[in-house]
Amino acid sequence: MKVLVIGSGAREHAIVRALSLDPTVDAVVAAPGNPGIEAVARCEPLPGGVTDAEGVVDLARRLGVGLVVVGPEAPLVAGVADAVRAAGIPCFGPSAQAARLEGSKAFAKDVMSAADVPTGRALVCTDLAEVEEALDALGAPHVVKDDGLAAGKGVVVTDDRDAALEHARVCLDKPDGRVVVEEFLYGPEVSLFCVCDGEDVVALSPAQDFKRVGDGDTGPNTGGMGAYSPLDWAPEGLVDDVLARIARPVVAEMARRGTPFAGVLYVGLALTARGPRVIEFNARFGDPETQVVLDRLRTPLGTLLLAAATGGLAGLEPLRWSDGHAVTVVVAARDYPATPRTGDAVTGVEDVPGAPDAYVLHAGTSRDAEGVLVSSGGRVLSVVGRGAGLAEARERAYAAVDAVGLDGSHHRRDIAEKAERGEVVLPA
Repeated sequence: MKVLVIGSGAREHAIVRALSLDPTVDAVVAAPGNPGIEAVARCEPLPGGVTDAEGVVDLARRLGVGLVVVGPEAPLVAGVADAVRAAGIPCFGPSAQAARLEGSKAFAKDVMSAADVPTGRALVCTDLAEVEEALDALGAPHVVKDDGLAAGKGVVVTDDRDAALEHARVCLDKPDGRVVVEEFLYGPEVSLFCVCDGEDVVALSPAQDFKRVGDGDTGPNTGGMGAYSPLDWAPEGLVDDVLARIARPVVAEMARRGTPFAGVLYVGLALTARGPRVIEFNARFGDPETQVVLDRLRTPLGTLLLAAATGGLAGLEPLRWSDGHAVTVVVAARDYPATPRTGDAVTGVEDVPGAPDAYVLHAGTSRDAEGVLVSSGGRVLSVVGRGAGLAEARERAYAAVDAVGLDGSHHRRDIAEKAERGEVVLPA
């Protein structure tokens, strides 16, 4: 089988890497890919961009692929998966209608309500007066979310009412702008990827990511500064509970509405004193959690994704996992997440200490006119370390991070630190 992966970030690099190790996959092509992906797969341009459905279909036909995997959320919401399936090519990724679970926070809340899924209270607002009433009703800490896609940075969590209102104002100023003001959920957060084929659901290994830019969960939200898996502190039976109370009811509700969900249902959870509560849904693999989850997956990824794309999850063998741990640390460009500086040389990525148990995935890199590897985005690299235990995985990841060169870059030094020390506390 030849597989076409759409996207250019570290998530797609992790997917391509896993597919390249799959004996059932003959070849992997990425569009547009990045310089890191080029080392393990063929890269093809997409002149119309990743949301150009016709361009993706034309490329898939020209390459004769047996499966298309859509990585980012934007092409899913734009209907790229619909176009690929309409062309008779198996596609891993939900339809545009099903991807509204990520594309609209208000829609997701409506589905959760219909499916009786545990989540926080929420109010949908279309003007600042409604936002002010919602902030007063739900209290601080204030959680204000852009209703639409925002690349993981559309959420503000703050005790500062003025800051919450300012974020709401920016979101409302967009065309058809709406915001969702939510109840703050107390408890450690967990990310769980649920692979769906429209009817059946298979859960991957839970992970935890770190959204704030600074150590100690300080500073603004980002697209994610690191992650680790598995979660040794997670309650026994958590995955089965989430499947029974959240993922399967949502998939059943989407099917009932005539918009079956086939792809990854990313369930973002808070483990509260009342049990797991949904913070958000995404309609694709999360970044940077994908980097650690796929590192530990031993079931061939191509087999899993093709089964989901063709309605065959029910016949799949139970997933197999490594016994070890994996940690990823994001190396970000200067001034990220505001206006990151780009064009700086990136060095030391090809031969990091600890390889093959430490390696670098490219997120925002490109080649300049002289062929030099340079930064081209806010999150530039995702450095992965694996080990028998969390301490060993962290040590390898950070040794590799320290070997990478990028002027003005920054990263968190505390990814998975509390978990390593046994300090992650579940609410009583």
